[in-house]
Amino acid sequence: MSYLGVDLHTNSFTVCRRTKQGKNSIGTFQIVRIADFRKTLRKRDLVAVEATGNTAWFVSQICDRVKKVTVVNPFQFEVIRRSVKKTDKHDAKTLAFFLSKDMLPEARMKTKENAQLHSLATTRDKLVKQRTALINKIHNVLNSYGIKFKKESLGSEKGLKSVWAYGWDVIVRIELEALIDQIRSLNKSIKTLDKEMSNHGQKLKGHKNLTSIKGIADRSATVLLSVIGDVNDFADENKLAAYFGIVPRVSDSNETVRHGRITKHGSKLGRTTLVQCTLVAKRYSPYLRQYYERIKSHRGSGKAIIATARKFLGIIYNTLKNDWIFEDFPNFVLVNS
Repeated sequence: MSYLGVDLHTNSFTVCRRTKQGKNSIGTFQIVRIADFRKTLRKRDLVAVEATGNTAWFVSQICDRVKKVTVVNPFQFEVIRRSVKKTDKHDAKTLAFFLSKDMLPEARMKTKENAQLHSLATTRDKLVKQRTALINKIHNVLNSYGIKFKKESLGSEKGLKSVWAYGWDVIVRIELEALIDQIRSLNKSIKTLDKEMSNHGQKLKGHKNLTSIKGIADRSATVLLSVIGDVNDFADENKLAAYFGIVPRVSDSNETVRHGRITKHGSKLGRTTLVQCTLVAKRYSPYLRQYYERIKSHRGSGKAIIATARKFLGIIYNTLKNDWIFEDFPNFVLVNS
């Protein structure tokens, strides 16, 4: 058995092979020559590689040739990131050493479908933000000519057409035509992505459970499930909250413990979606609304919504864990309960 630490990049990777006796040998391979690396692997080998953009692909190329591939969480594995001697060889050597001691923090790998849906949702989010920026630009142009216009209406075809009700100079008209063409193109792309997210999202395990919760719509359920993956990977709801990055940073010195802002680890889109769903859910759920108001009274609305989002995530966790489907979520009535 050997322990292999891999420092992976987009075009190459450096490997340190460490024997049980502690001897190291180091080599570098080009990504396009990964077949050569496969030939060096043995069935009893253990491999460690940090989670990065192409890690999932790399693991898929070698997992059948070795005993196990450990994907390392780079945020928890501070030894490499804070290393004074920051080289590919040193990083690979460090990974191999800690792998041999069974001291590496593992990262969760999404299933192929979850990863693709999360990427799809992230792309949609970027397109929506681009559309919002263009709508704001049109709104600014209209304001500069003293025209009062509801910004929200510019997201629809009817609203875009109504822009032409005014007489525009040639230069302004060309600018507006370019902006409107881009918004229409984005609307079309967003609609296509929405359809795919709906079609594939409904097939995810837990989708029916989450959409039975008042406040979680079809697309939001897909985003949340693409982030969560298998809920059984989390020992409790606190672990899931940490994965979403909505737990406070803790500073513990001697007998003093301080809690700071949330860590914001994990998926930003997942956190944003969770907060948006919480804002809707608390309107319907007396339990969430009372909890929000109680926190708000002494800590402010910002901290209150984050605290309520964490509470809501606990409900999501238990819903998925126990396979609950709500008949009446505001009163916590389950189907056939």
